[in-house]
Amino acid sequence: MNRSVPYENLAKLNEPFYKEFKDSFSETLESGWYVLGKNVSTFEEEFAKFCEVKYCVGVASGLDALVLSLLCLELPENSEVIIPANTYIASILAVVNAKLTPILVEPDPKTCNINVQLIEEKITSKTKVILPVHLYGKLSDMEGIMKLADKHSLHVIEDCAQAHGARQNGKIAGSIGTFGAFSFYPTKNLGALGDGGAITTNNEEHYKKLKALRNYGSEIKYHNKYIGLNSRLDEVQAGFLSIKLKYLQQITTHKRKLAEVYHKELTDQVTKPLIQDDYFDVYHIYNIRTDRRSELKSYLQKNGVNSDIHYPIPPHQQLGYQHLFDGLVFSVSEEIHETTLSLPISFFHTVEDIKYVSKMINSFFE
Repeated sequence: MNRSVPYENLAKLNEPFYKEFKDSFSETLESGWYVLGKNVSTFEEEFAKFCEVKYCVGVASGLDALVLSLLCLELPENSEVIIPANTYIASILAVVNAKLTPILVEPDPKTCNINVQLIEEKITSKTKVILPVHLYGKLSDMEGIMKLADKHSLHVIEDCAQAHGARQNGKIAGSIGTFGAFSFYPTKNLGALGDGGAITTNNEEHYKKLKALRNYGSEIKYHNKYIGLNSRLDEVQAGFLSIKLKYLQQITTHKRKLAEVYHKELTDQVTKPLIQDDYFDVYHIYNIRTDRRSELKSYLQKNGVNSDIHYPIPPHQQLGYQHLFDGLVFSVSEEIHETTLSLPISFFHTVEDIKYVSKMINSFFE
């Protein structure tokens, strides 16, 4: 008998937190303070501690976290920012919105993160930032990236949207570069019930400037020191995030347990995520790769399993962005986009769910 395994179910995912969410919402509602109040400042302190940094600034989204990080640096217009060629479009959109130039670098096919060996050849006199994306919940090779950044005096902005709590050699996402940019989109391991984001940093001047930039460029009300944005994490979402942050280790442990089941049960006819001893991966997404993706996705659907694709079209082939890359070819990125498939791995999924998904995939290849 077929089992039904949705890719995600946000209501079910958040069910364990309903009581605390309702209490938090009522408290916020009755406080009469809805923007930049105690919930935001409390969450900022808690998340900074979690990320092992001095400062955190709550903003409206993960995209804004990237944009504000770039704006904070006050780079010359059209300065170059190095980004992996297979990232989600938000990473590139942030660079464009900050009036900078994205320079794409192929990913490592084994990790799907930026190939550090290929970065240096793309560095020019206009390069100011390396923007690694910790895709699927695995840190990029930050040791290699920081060596290059130090050598060429570059800033590093970590796109941590999918990597809350991920580590390399003990160092946690968001604590290594100049900034860490986080998303709290509802599907993330630490997800809000709407949009939200945050920036982490150890630099006090950057921290103070970011707080102003997110709030119309204002440090003092009605006094606008910078050209800023309206990008504030709201009180309701901050309250929810403080609650879920208490359970993030539990969420991560569960997802890592489900990933272990996939690693053990899945046929070697699919490419599984790379496991490395010095990396602690948090599996926001469990992606496999196969040349028979469309057939497999359809077969799983017929057998009650929903899957997703992160992402079907590489950024340089997106209609709104093709003019930026002018016919450039990124064959490794293209192959990943053509073969990747994301399997169910949510907090509400059970070991039995994952065994069933694995069984269906194995039966497809048999």
